[in-house]
Amino acid sequence: MYIPRHFAVSDRDEMFAFIEANAFGQLISSVAGRPFSTHMPFLLSADRTSCIGHLARQNPQHGEIGGQQVLISLQGPHDYVSPSWYRSPGVPTWNYQAVHIYGRCRVFTDRQKLKSLVDALTARYESAFAKPWRPDYKASMLDAIVGVEVTVSEIQGKYKLSQNRSEEDRLQVIDALEKLGSTDLAAAMRRNEA
Repeated sequence: MYIPRHFAVSDRDEMFAFIEANAFGQLISSVAGRPFSTHMPFLLSADRTSCIGHLARQNPQHGEIGGQQVLISLQGPHDYVSPSWYRSPGVPTWNYQAVHIYGRCRVFTDRQKLKSLVDALTARYESAFAKPWRPDYKASMLDAIVGVEVTVSEIQGKYKLSQNRSEEDRLQVIDALEKLGSTDLAAAMRRNEA
């Protein structure tokens, strides 16, 4: 990813926190010589050395992905920024946060490991509900998926949050975004100001 100096995120703890908060992304690899992407949730391992998830067994990506160098692309809040929001001259742009994870992919089909993965994903996302659903499905359903584990070799972070603009312009962008309802992006910009 192209990362100008103003927008680079180098703090690994910050990038790992971003990964945890924005764990739905794209798994990008090559299938039949062409780029291929699957949109899916990921879990970061406790030791932060790998990301795991699962694909439908019918998804052609799993057939060639084993051993490939892959890209996981994760995106946070984003929105259009009008130059009319600046005091000084500018051009239309887009503010966003993104993290890219590169690594070698391994495929697994062990039912117990797949069950652990599905249960962990369920626990993570059901925990937000007052009455979380508890895993209750036939073990044979796990035969319809394959697991993927990406060993992290490189992480790149980019937060394009108007850091190249004056403080006055940044505050005006935050105000305009809040008025438009883009509150998550405005909050990210406020945190970046600190």
